[in-house]
Parts: sequence; structure tokens; C-alpha cells
Amino acid sequence: MGEILVEVATDQPFGHGVPAQLGISGDALNVAAAAASAGATVGLLAVLTDDDLGQAIAARIAELGISTDLLTFRRGQQGVYLVHSDPDGEREFSYARTGSVGSTLGPDDVDPAVFAAAGAVVAGGIACAISATSRAAVVKAASLATRFVYDPNYRPRLTSVEDATAALTELAPQAFLVTPSYPGETGALLGVSSAEHAAARLRSLGTGNVAVTCGAKGVQLESDAVSAWVPAIPAPAVVDQTGAGDAFVGTLTARLVLGDDFPTAARYGAAASSLVVGGKGGTGLIPTFEQTRAHAAGSLEGTAPSNA
Repeated sequence: MGEILVEVATDQPFGHGVPAQLGISGDALNVAAAAASAGATVGLLAVLTDDDLGQAIAARIAELGISTDLLTFRRGQQGVYLVHSDPDGEREFSYARTGSVGSTLGPDDVDPAVFAAAGAVVAGGIACAISATSRAAVVKAASLATRFVYDPNYRPRLTSVEDATAALTELAPQAFLVTPSYPGETGALLGVSSAEHAAARLRSLGTGNVAVTCGAKGVQLESDAVSAWVPAIPAPAVVDQTGAGDAFVGTLTARLVLGDDFPTAARYGAAASSLVVGGKGGTGLIPTFEQTRAHAAGSLEGTAPSNA
């Protein structure tokens, strides 16, 4: 659940006449696409414009193997972002999303029967940040879900550290899984200096499973039964790092729901995220699960870095 955005991507600095590529993205769509590709049956709760643009976005959602049954269409403005990226991962974003139709998502859009029946419900800090009604929808979903997955996805230009921390603190006790990133989110929202301490803090709040993503190094996993380091898998090609974290969350969640154990599911998530960066845009390259599984099998050894 969350906001869908029109993506305008270029590999050149922003300027008049610069060629760009249109796409459909946003953290919720990126997660959903990865989960569908990983083998799950996926629906996407989002609000789109009730015009040709909204229909075009819905067609792309369906093309990615995601059910459109939970989409709502309303009059309004679709959120847009511009991104300039290069293969080294340097990215510059510019957003036009204030008051977007996606931010009108609210508790009334959350169907209790659908959300209670789902194998997992995934939401993120961006959905909590874009409006009070959207945050209320996430809180309602968390109370209904059998497995609630929360990605803090802290964006300083979108919300304050105080509000992002409050959302995480409120939702962590209800979460089956939380996926913060180290060191940025763990330091800002949890006030800790290591991945292990971040996981311990979330576990103390009541979170069942924690996967602390440590960028190109790997992922620290903690749960009642597991304390493990999953090393990152080198990417075959790096074109654009947009959506890599979302691919990890979507793949990990899908594989957990489908029965994989925590370390195995996380390894598939790491493999998917390292393949996604070979395409341009959030959904420019969505690997099949066969590709993800083969990539995950390519490297099975590793140790945790000393500062993880």
C-alpha cells in the first residue's frame, strides 16, 4: 500500500531539452512488482487519477503481474518525480507530490476482510509521511494484518525525524518484520550506532523479525530463532540504484509468506536487489524468480564486516 508516482528519469543533469524516459514507480509499486515476480499473489492498494494517466498507470501495474482490484480512481493530480542518476549511484531527485491524489489514501480505503486475509501487508514510512489520512490507513492496516511489514524509508525532505520516529515506534510493536537501513535510518530514528543495536532496539519494541540493510555490505537478520549476517551479492551491472531496497523488501516478504526460512528469503532479496540496479528506473528491470534464484546461488560465502 502507498503512493504511485510518475517517474521522469535522465542520466544528464536537469535542464531544458534534456532527453528523459517516462516510467511508473514509487516504493509501493516497486515492492509489489518484486513480490509478484518472486511468486506471490499481490494486490496494490493505491489511489490514481480518474483520467487517461490513471488508466495508463493501472495498465502498467497489471503488466507487472499485480492485481488492480484494490486500486481506487479519484479526481486529482498524480504525483511526479524527476531523477537524475548515473551508474555510480549518485542521484538527484525533484518531487511534485504535495496534495497528490495518492496522498488521499485513508482508513476507509482499507478493507478489513482483504487485509486480515492477506499473507502479508507491506507499508512504508513514505505512506506515513505524505498525509495524515495515509498514515491512519497504514496504522489501520497494521492492526488488521496477520503479518505486517514496515520499511521506515525515511526521507528528510518529506517528513521530520520526530514524525518518522513516532511512526516507527507506533508500528514496530505490531510488525512481523521491519527493514531499516544502516547507518542512516538506524542512527536517525533509533539513535543507535550499529546494525545489531538497531535490531535489538526494534526487537525490544516487539517486532518479530528485523532485517537491517547495510548497503553494499549485506543484511543483519534478527528474530527469536535467527541471528545471521547475509552478505550482499555483487551486481552484474549497475545502471540505476533506484528501487533496489524496495526489491529486497518485496522479495523477502514474498518468500517468507511462501514458506522460505528467514536467511533464505533474505538471500533471495539480496539477489533481486542486485539485479534490479541493472535497469533504469524503479521498475525498469524486474528479474524473474528463476533469475533471482540462480543469482543467489552464485555466492554463498561471506562474513560480517567489523562495523555492521
